[in-house]
Amino acid sequence: MRPLEGITVVTLEHAIAAPFCTRQLADLGARVIKVERPGVGDFARGYDERVRGLASHFVWTNRSKESLTLDLKHERAPEILGRLLDEADVLVQNLAPGAAARLGLSYEALHAKHPRLIVCDISGYGDDPARPGSFRDKKAYDLLIQSESGFLSITGTADEPAKAGCSIADIAAGMYAYTNILAALIERGKTGRGKRIDVSMLESMVEWMSFPLYYAFDGAPPPPRAGASHATIYPYGPFTAGDGKIVMLAIQNEREWKAFCTGVLEQPALGDDERYGTTARRVAARDELRRMIVEAFSALTAEQVVARLEAAQIANARVNSMAEVWEHAQLKERNRWTEVDTPAGKVPALLPPGQEEGARMDPVPALGQHTDALLLELGLEDAEIEQLRKDDAI
Repeated sequence: MRPLEGITVVTLEHAIAAPFCTRQLADLGARVIKVERPGVGDFARGYDERVRGLASHFVWTNRSKESLTLDLKHERAPEILGRLLDEADVLVQNLAPGAAARLGLSYEALHAKHPRLIVCDISGYGDDPARPGSFRDKKAYDLLIQSESGFLSITGTADEPAKAGCSIADIAAGMYAYTNILAALIERGKTGRGKRIDVSMLESMVEWMSFPLYYAFDGAPPPPRAGASHATIYPYGPFTAGDGKIVMLAIQNEREWKAFCTGVLEQPALGDDERYGTTARRVAARDELRRMIVEAFSALTAEQVVARLEAAQIANARVNSMAEVWEHAQLKERNRWTEVDTPAGKVPALLPPGQEEGARMDPVPALGQHTDALLLELGLEDAEIEQLRKDDAI
């Protein structure tokens, strides 16, 4: 039995934050019913066609769900949603701020009839009517939240900021929604009552900014943008070997610094040089040290550098491409890859972190794939379903 078997989640979701949250719930066994717009569905379905004609974002965040198409503005939509919620434990939505409330789907509107229902609202800046804030209705996409949260101010090079290569603001919000829902289910087991969860992308990202925020506490200068290097520890980052390949290494303390100088650079006297004897001094001398390290590495291949780092017990890594991650030896040796079905056939998928083989990895749904079955389950007759289809309501 999976941990969330018997839990039903109804979700009005699009893009990444909410779908990523509900996929985690589905991975743990919850039944996730994804309500989508007829004809087009979740707009993330159209982001690209990189997975055999399917969108990479959608394949990643929507396995193990059931797709129900429904025009939320149709006159019968409130009745159908009401029947769904009669059997639901959780409602998740990341519609535009205020949209769920206008549809009668706010926690306040639903609580009297569905006292055990947990309602999770995910938005850019927070959607609590009691504390809306002046940014509530501002459009919020991942890059914009990366900017508002200060992430871009510390990421990139000294000359230019850079966004993260994946949707970290969406992922952060999705994970906080997921963990808060798990906590709410535990709480409901004690109290018998549902609750409202208000997850803000901005607040999720600012929480992740805690080290830079505290580093800049009380008006202190913030961490400088340092590319792929660490802003406040050195040497900690990428270095080019003689064959042109990049090696990532990380030195965290004076013991490791001395081991690096002796075993990797083969310059033991450097480890005793007081000019580089603390992290702060090495950071101050980073340009000088970088020249010395790159010069020492220039006579070695990346493989030879890594061999020396391993022998000296210095943390290191390759800078892998996406193709190399697909082939990563550790993931293969630990049997972390499986397959999921999609409308375009089977595709590989990483098992959920923390879960072993046998984790739920059900298909990615086609748009509206489960509409008829779900409506029949809710008690609608075939003739009613056919009329809804004629009305373009499903």
